Amino acid sequence: MNPANQVIGVKYYTARVSGRIDPGAPARQQRYLDALRTVPEISVHMGRFLLSEKFAGLVKPPDFRPRISLPPPWPDVVKVIKIEEKGSDVNLASHLLLDAFQGNFDVAAVLSNDSDLVEPIRIVTQVIGKPVGLLSPVPNPNPELHRASSFIRRISVSDLVATQFPSPLLRADGSALNKPASWV
Repeated sequence: MNPANQVIGVKYYTARVSGRIDPGAPARQQRYLDALRTVPEISVHMGRFLLSEKFAGLVKPPDFRPRISLPPPWPDVVKVIKIEEKGSDVNLASHLLLDAFQGNFDVAAVLSNDSDLVEPIRIVTQVIGKPVGLLSPVPNPNPELHRASSFIRRISVSDLVATQFPSPLLRADGSALNKPASWV
C-alpha cells in the first residue's frame, strides 16, 4: 500500500481449527487470536471448519499388491479427511462490499489467494469505484484475483518477520502471552 495511506482497521477472517490431526493446534490458534485482540484496530470474524471423511482418487496408485485379497483391478481410491473452511470468504466478501458501499475506506487491501473473492473485489473496484489491493502470500497469486485488483503487493518472509508480535506480549490486564515454540 502507499505509505500515504493510513491503516484505520484490520479485519481478520478465520475459523476454529480442529485438534483431530494436531491436538495442539487449537491452543496455538487461541493464543494468536488472543494476541490479535490486544490491538483495538483489529477485529476477528469467525467462520468454521468442516471436517469430513471422503473417498478420494489416487493420482498414482501404488505398484504393490495390497495385503487384502482383492481381485484386479485394485482400488484406486482411499478414504481421506477433508478439511474445508466455511464462511470466512463469504464474511470477508460481505464486509468488503458493505464497507465500500458505506464509504468506510478510501483504499482496501485483501490478503488472500482465494479466487472466490474475485467477484466482490471486481464489484468494489469497477462498480463502486474504490481501489482494492491484493496482498499476496504467494509468489504467483491467482491470475483472476490479480486482474480484479487495483494493485498487488507480495508479502515476503522478511515482511512476516518484521511484523511479528513481541514475545512476551503484554495484555491490558498485565498478563503475558508467549509465542509458541514452534512459531519462533
